[in-house]
Amino acid sequence: MRKTIPVILDGDPGHDDAIAWVFAKADPTLEIRAVISVAGNQTIEKTTINARRIAALLGIDAPVARGASRPLNADPVTAGNWHGESGLDGPALPEPDRPLSELPGVELMAKVLRESRDPVTIIATGPLTNVADLLLSCPELKEKIGQISIMGGGITHGNWKPAAEYNIFEDPEAAWTVFHAGLPLRMCGLDVTEKALIKPSEFPRLLAVGNQVAEIVTGWLEFFYRFPMQLGYSGAPVHDPCAVLALTHPEIFQTRELYVDIELEGEYTRGATVADLMGSTGQAPNVVCGMDIDRDRYVELLVEALKSYDGRCVPVI
Repeated sequence: MRKTIPVILDGDPGHDDAIAWVFAKADPTLEIRAVISVAGNQTIEKTTINARRIAALLGIDAPVARGASRPLNADPVTAGNWHGESGLDGPALPEPDRPLSELPGVELMAKVLRESRDPVTIIATGPLTNVADLLLSCPELKEKIGQISIMGGGITHGNWKPAAEYNIFEDPEAAWTVFHAGLPLRMCGLDVTEKALIKPSEFPRLLAVGNQVAEIVTGWLEFFYRFPMQLGYSGAPVHDPCAVLALTHPEIFQTRELYVDIELEGEYTRGATVADLMGSTGQAPNVVCGMDIDRDRYVELLVEALKSYDGRCVPVI
């Protein structure tokens, strides 16, 4: 049996963040110690209520805290065109079943790290503002972080700007801080996550699992696919679960160790994750980059995760 990994979930839910947390709660090798919201896909008020509702739906009993409301050094930009007015439009969800933590997000992260006997892994599926703030404000806790697994960036292209993926574009200064922290870092960028497609023909298979979580996840996918369908995608690119599966099922990925830096300037390049593919910088690799994924296995793992929620049903609004 694999040793349980204590994790902090940090994200801006978001349909794909929500499905990432479906995977995380379903996997017995992950012990969720805290859930932290961050502004990104929608405002911090909306991502925080979404995080609390997802926790209630899935039965996550860890504390949920409100994180950063804006990037370190920029104006916030939301992604409502992908995720809707609430940031998680689609099926009805339960009301939160526990109070919001009295601690701000970074303080809760610091508390979890201080109290953990084992290194804690941070799974970050939104802008990296909270993680950077933690590293800057509590540098003495860096040694308590086992690794950081992120969804963000792209080696070959962006999706918000020509060269920049949304999560990194939203707070490049935070990303720079994380990428230069000297910690083990896994990056699932667009190179792999845009291949993590769930196709409309597969939605009925998910629905057929037959429990409440499967029904809601299928509804999320049906909503989330509306915008990428207009852009010519053959399915819903469910990006964020890759940051979870990179830890729990690394065998489904092809990876490459690379030196990656963050571009902080430029009209088209601010937020770009610039990878040294040829070794020309002389810098040692600082990131394990996902480059490809076994998509069929990805779908199988989602079905398996959904089955783990059999018997769970909570009232929804």
